[in-house]
Amino acid sequence: MSKPDELLVDVAAMVESGHSNQMSLTVVTGGSVITGRLAPEAVWRQRVSEVLTDSARLGEFADIFTATDGPEDGPPTHLHFHVARILQGTVGIPETGGMYRVSIEDVTAWTVGDFSYH
Repeated sequence: MSKPDELLVDVAAMVESGHSNQMSLTVVTGGSVITGRLAPEAVWRQRVSEVLTDSARLGEFADIFTATDGPEDGPPTHLHFHVARILQGTVGIPETGGMYRVSIEDVTAWTVGDFSYH
């Protein structure tokens, strides 16, 4: 998308301002379909940091996700998914949900709600 969808930017801004993680969204980006719940960036970063801290091999990367220079000015530029899956055929990868960061500018289609095969 050459210009980010203003409505999608508004959805992301509302998630950021309300610190809510209950907004379910499905997006198409780079030919992939990602479905899950949006989280505020700070919450997403903290969770990724926790996962990395618990890893014997990746623990040294945890600080990158907790280091912040303060809030950015302007509208959000990325969507931060947690409990998310990449949909492939009849399977969601990973089954338990993952953490994904998607550039709003790269979203070519989206809908409210997440998809499940259950």
